[in-house]
Amino acid sequence: MITVLGLGFVGLTTALGFSKKGFKVYGVDVNAQKLEKIKNYEVPFYEPHLEEALRDELGNNFIVDASLEEAVNNSKAIIICVGTPGKEDGSADLTYLLDAVKNVFESSDGTFKVIVTKSTVPPSTISRQVKPYVEQLNREYNKPVGLASNPEFLREGYAWDDFMNPDRVVIGVEDEQSKEILNQIYQPFKAPIHYVNYNSAEFIKYLSNTLLSTLISFSNEMAMVADHIGDIDVARAFKILHEDKRWHGQPAAMSSYVYPGCGYGGYCLPKDTAALSSIAQENGFTARILDANLQINEEIKEHMAEKIAAVASKDSTIGILGLSFKSNSDDVRFTPSKFIIEKLLEKGYTNIVAYDPMANEVFKASYNLPISYVDSLETLVEQSDELVLLTNWSEFKENEELLKTKRLFDFRYVFTSPATSVAETIG
Repeated sequence: MITVLGLGFVGLTTALGFSKKGFKVYGVDVNAQKLEKIKNYEVPFYEPHLEEALRDELGNNFIVDASLEEAVNNSKAIIICVGTPGKEDGSADLTYLLDAVKNVFESSDGTFKVIVTKSTVPPSTISRQVKPYVEQLNREYNKPVGLASNPEFLREGYAWDDFMNPDRVVIGVEDEQSKEILNQIYQPFKAPIHYVNYNSAEFIKYLSNTLLSTLISFSNEMAMVADHIGDIDVARAFKILHEDKRWHGQPAAMSSYVYPGCGYGGYCLPKDTAALSSIAQENGFTARILDANLQINEEIKEHMAEKIAAVASKDSTIGILGLSFKSNSDDVRFTPSKFIIEKLLEKGYTNIVAYDPMANEVFKASYNLPISYVDSLETLVEQSDELVLLTNWSEFKENEELLKTKRLFDFRYVFTSPATSVAETIG
């Protein structure tokens, strides 16, 4: 019931994986030489465990000698794993992908099936380019074909285990019939299945890869900083860094740092990041990732203030939820709340009221801003037209229903997207 178009690293792993789970899988590739190797139980590239799986599945659940028409019409899901090479301008070349989509329509007998793009493409590619093309072909051929995005998270050298034992399955799908088919083929994997829209599915794939690339570049920049300062054991420094208990656990607590918010504050992170950038500069090296780190930490505060100003009238009362730089602390040094409040004052918001379970008095004494303070969450909500959540206190999490009686700018992403009202949530 599954056809895989493109039998490269991702495609062959996908095809054999579904076959191993008991599905009938058709493998299709335009490269005759590659197909001939596969028919002879040869994997055209090196990847552990695939040859054994190929020997087990070829001729049983896995079929590679069928025509495209037979494969498509005996399948409910058509998974496209063709190449999407980068163009000179950095954009993805969709020629092979769109050709594959058209081939599915030309081969289809008209029964419903879903095209699943597993080829990696930048966020918005499906919604802006592939979906309109599928809709055009639906009208042209009058054949019902659904569409989904299903990014892969396969590591070379570990692809078989990654596919057979996924930590999560991400599916971008926007119609129930396609969702039902995909739910059926992924249930045997016993992994969390996350159904999101097309853009989110593509973004999650890039979020994963760009985090890894950023960590690698950050590590290399730190090594260069160390070399310019001198007399630093780089390898040992990193190995000791890895002993930080925040890297470990289920889930590892470091994940709390890889989550959006309204910027970092407190005493250590701003001071130490700026200091290391400065000492690197003194030693003849410009630490561009550190400099960008500091710049983004400033820009995010302006970004948050602009989001509020885009929809909230100047005469509205803005309720600030949280003043300390993080929960379970009364530390207000370099707290994002201070800078965001200042930017709101600059934009003409004169009615600002704040509440923090612990930091009201210390914030008031530290900054002397022209705002008012209340001593309870209920009072803050009652007095405010707009609510802005800036510190992730448990008291706020426990009172979602109360907070969403007003428009809530959830800048710590505690509940849903920022600027979600109770009406928008229900609707």
